[in-house]
Amino acid sequence: MNATTIRSLAAAINQNISRVIYGKSDKIDLILCALLCSGHVLLDDIPGTGKTSLAKALARSISSEEDAFRRIQFTPDLLPSDITGIHYYNQKENEFVFRPGPLFANIIIADEINRTTPRTQSALLECMEERQTTIDGKTFALPKPFFIIATQNPLESQGTFPLPEAQIDRFLMRLSLGYPSKEEEKAILDRHIEETPLTALTPVCTADDLVAAQTAVRKIHISDAVKDYIVRIADVTRNSDKLRIGVSPRGTLSLAHVAQAHAALDGRDYVLPDDVKAVAVPVLAHRVISRSQNSVRLAQSTETIIDYLLSTVSAPIE
Repeated sequence: MNATTIRSLAAAINQNISRVIYGKSDKIDLILCALLCSGHVLLDDIPGTGKTSLAKALARSISSEEDAFRRIQFTPDLLPSDITGIHYYNQKENEFVFRPGPLFANIIIADEINRTTPRTQSALLECMEERQTTIDGKTFALPKPFFIIATQNPLESQGTFPLPEAQIDRFLMRLSLGYPSKEEEKAILDRHIEETPLTALTPVCTADDLVAAQTAVRKIHISDAVKDYIVRIADVTRNSDKLRIGVSPRGTLSLAHVAQAHAALDGRDYVLPDDVKAVAVPVLAHRVISRSQNSVRLAQSTETIIDYLLSTVSAPIE
């Protein structure tokens, strides 16, 4: 699979999802970049903006099978075994049998992930990074592709457990869909007043197509000049007087991978500095900690800082 094929594949998925989610083509492209990089997305947004519908539309665009998509509603009483699965004693077979949890799916929406306890949150760490889960000392591989869209409401703090930095760093991107424009909201009323477009969606690719695209994306060429540009961006976050903690090496690698996917979505087999600039804020902003800890909107603060720091790093010309 080459960059042109990946571009066609991503365009078909984007167009399919856009039949349900209006006016968010650029955000859908970023989510597809994360999917092509085998990464995960944290949607930091208020309720009712279409997060669940987007995840369902993405799952239906890839597979028509019911078990391709799972939604996990995170609550304070949720246990790790509720999401990973358990071994139970089967009296008929006279042995313990493994019952997989909802994590064993291709597309997963982890709804209000910050409402569950750190113990349950930590159960996702191995799954997100290594695509496997260990239960009762036995390791189980997760299906491919494996993609988590986690959501949290930035306006509520009562009854929540903030995600630890180690887990936030495992999300490839943090995004916000935001409100639609007046024209987009009118289109939503026109389409949804009598029917639900989500039920009419059909797959435009297979899981195998997506796995092949994920493999091909890693082969998109990054020149030494662009690699140096990425490293300099990471370095400036670590030495900025505006930030207490800069980007980790995982963040540097993530920026390179997402830039590869962004280039592929444009039909190119090589990365440009513009690809790095286009994805730097959603990839890096959640990985740094601002010195202004009392900021009401810390997410916006770090996004502004990353955007500013990008302007101070000269991009390679050739």
